[in-house]
Amino acid sequence: MFTEQLYTGSKEENERLLLKQLEGLIEDEPSQLANLANASALLQQFLSDINWVGFYLLDGEELVLGPFQGKPACTRIKVGRGVCGTAVSRGEAVLVEDVHQFPGHIACDSASNSELVIPLKRDGAVIGVLDIDSPLFSRFDETDLATLTAFVNILEKYL
Repeated sequence: MFTEQLYTGSKEENERLLLKQLEGLIEDEPSQLANLANASALLQQFLSDINWVGFYLLDGEELVLGPFQGKPACTRIKVGRGVCGTAVSRGEAVLVEDVHQFPGHIACDSASNSELVIPLKRDGAVIGVLDIDSPLFSRFDETDLATLTAFVNILEKYL
């Protein structure tokens, strides 16, 4: 899950370091934009085998592109469409091993083959999503989901 060259501890140590660094970056910063930008940069630094990581923020019935790391992306996604829109409509994370098999997948980057989307919530209501794409099939697993859900839970405290 983590870029081996940068983080040589055990997987558990690396996960703790990721969460601690996130908290340190955002705990004293009131700007949601700055916090999401730093969070996406931190994940880009920590995660291996990904080609896009960032946020979409809910605006009415659409998700609008927020801070991210990677190639230019789709600007707007309707709730219920694609992996991101599905995560919003369900109110839960969606882990896709092969995006080409996901009905209605939106291909912003044709190099993406797997995806993990985790909703961001405020007071129980979805306000956006963390979206991570990989060029590898089956890149994400339940351990990734648990760690990145903890990451999102920290973010939610400061949004």
